Amino acid sequence: MLHHIEEPCSLGAHAAVIVPPTWIIKVKKAQNSLKTSTRRKKRTSFKRKASKRSNEENKGRPFVIKPISSLLMKPLLVFVNPKSGGNQGTKVLQMFMWYLNPRQVFDLSQEGPRDAVGWMGLPDSNREIGQLQLSPQPPVAVLPLGTGNDLARTLNWGGGYTDEPVSKILCYVEDGTIVQLDRWNLQVERNPDLPQEEIEDGARKLPLSVFNNYFSLGFDAHVTLEFHESREANPEKFNSRFRNKMFYAGAAFSDFLQRSSRDLSKHVKVVCDGTDLTPKIQELKFQCIVFLNIPRYCAGTMPWGTPSDHRDFEPQRHDDGYIEVIGFTMASLAALQVGGHGERLHQCREVTLLTYKSIPMQVDGEPCRLAPSLIRISLRNQANMVQKSKRRTSMPLLNDPHSIPDRLRIRVNRVSLQDYEGLHYDKEKLREACKSILIKGFFLLSSAIPLGIIVIRGDCDLEACRMYIDRLQEDLQSVTSTTQRVHYQDQEGSFPRVLSVQRLSPRWCFLDGKCISLWRYDQEHLHFVTEISQDEIFILDPELVISQQVGTPPGMPDLVVEQSCLLSFAALLQAVIDGDLLKFIECCKRGANLLIQGPDRCSLLHHAAKTGHLEIVKYILEHGPSELLDMTDSETGETALHKAACQRHRGICQLLVDGGASLRNTDSKGQTPRDKAQQAGDSDLASYLESRQNYQMVSHEDLETAV
Repeated sequence: MLHHIEEPCSLGAHAAVIVPPTWIIKVKKAQNSLKTSTRRKKRTSFKRKASKRSNEENKGRPFVIKPISSLLMKPLLVFVNPKSGGNQGTKVLQMFMWYLNPRQVFDLSQEGPRDAVGWMGLPDSNREIGQLQLSPQPPVAVLPLGTGNDLARTLNWGGGYTDEPVSKILCYVEDGTIVQLDRWNLQVERNPDLPQEEIEDGARKLPLSVFNNYFSLGFDAHVTLEFHESREANPEKFNSRFRNKMFYAGAAFSDFLQRSSRDLSKHVKVVCDGTDLTPKIQELKFQCIVFLNIPRYCAGTMPWGTPSDHRDFEPQRHDDGYIEVIGFTMASLAALQVGGHGERLHQCREVTLLTYKSIPMQVDGEPCRLAPSLIRISLRNQANMVQKSKRRTSMPLLNDPHSIPDRLRIRVNRVSLQDYEGLHYDKEKLREACKSILIKGFFLLSSAIPLGIIVIRGDCDLEACRMYIDRLQEDLQSVTSTTQRVHYQDQEGSFPRVLSVQRLSPRWCFLDGKCISLWRYDQEHLHFVTEISQDEIFILDPELVISQQVGTPPGMPDLVVEQSCLLSFAALLQAVIDGDLLKFIECCKRGANLLIQGPDRCSLLHHAAKTGHLEIVKYILEHGPSELLDMTDSETGETALHKAACQRHRGICQLLVDGGASLRNTDSKGQTPRDKAQQAGDSDLASYLESRQNYQMVSHEDLETAV
């Protein structure tokens, strides 16, 4: 490999978007005079520390980029918020730095307050780009990490990052189509019709003065404001996308019962292109008014619908210079989840909005409670965006995330350091080293030993996979200490086998099995198993003792599933009944299997839903497999959702439904969860379950149509 050192690097498949190292020029520090330099040496240690601190502050500008113009070069700048998507951004940041020049990947959490705020949201990022006065303005692509992601859905980037390989994302960006996105001004003034002393407390201006997606007031803004205030007060409770969605669902359900925005229509005046919409708003008693620029809203719904049969309105576009005005009642908001739409009020170029009390509002997801104000909405300009091109159905893409199964069955091979270095890291040679050679009924052992087979989730990272491999070794050790026979699928009958008695050392590490040569992996929490293999894993054990001898092979059970029988069902059940979350988590960390069932086939989720312990249900949903949701007991045929609905546990029902539990499953008596809630006397819960059941039916029909 040394003869390749002098060859110029081609920068690989993504050379067109990578900033070459030759563009980066180191900036020399200003030279001080000899007199100044001498005087600095005589300063005290305190002042030297101050000087060192000053130098650290200037570390942000040690180089300059001098590009060489080329028609083939389209350098890409990547800005990542590591805290987005339940801290999923950290993995994305590391992967982009691996594929691109680290100088073109920016960590927003490491920037200054103004820089971070300037790039954190898309409206501000487009504003910052405008201040650079570039011509033409560079297009912006959106990778969805957090919740919502309506603009990303509009531009075909999806509703959330699903661990797609970064290489494929870069290909999508390179092949994407440049489209225009309208941007709208928001000018806020004090309500001139109210005296100063009658103006209520509230913000005097909106969080953003420009919006790209939507501007709304009323019910949805109130829910967003509650989420924002709760996250500011307790940021540690909002560290995952799942928890964020759970809070949104709970806040929306609470506001739905309290009807906090029922008087919105009495305190607003809306004029669109000279047309006063206030009488219609008051007549229909809207509880939410949305000024929409893109087709998507509220995590993927389409509130404008497809008005092809309506002569007064045109289909919605994000580049036509018009903004859509939509009103919602609580019924129409609920209908959004089952394919409904709001009341179409107007398509206009200018809006004048007058409010007479403090009202919750949101601008592209940034909420506030605005004091009585006069708000003018007008077209500002258009931004260049990258729209993901729709792929051809006749040519499936490699490494497509949808082709990755929910479960992976992977063989684990253990390699010694001597073999790893002696075979020059060659993957095929190491694979051959893991194969035992049968000679006259005896096996010739190699220093590369197959440990066994594990079954893990398709989205499992290396850090979690390490736990299963360590547990696999523990299972093998427990077998060697007994006189029981080990059964093999590829052998007839059963016979005793002597397993490898040498334990894995704590220093073992993963090897990348997708390259021609095997390389070691560190920072395991940043990499997924599918990045290195989908059928077998090589692990390097530097302390493995080599033994070349003839004898029986190291036994390898045909299948080792990610489970442990270290803890009894009774201990786990007692923790669930007592509502002891800490004890339950401790049991799970020690190897307890969340799929374990009692004699009646009731799972832990069944018992947690029945007893009403919300936090335990959350933990099981976040850490357990999805098949728990629709698992039924043997006596009544009820799922966990049946149990929760029967006991009228509303919060748990929301968790289970949002987690994907089916509302159409029936028990042995033919009753659905909605029937259980109605039978228990909770009509509000029954109505909620019925609406979600209708939504699931519509989604299922849409899926069948697409297939």
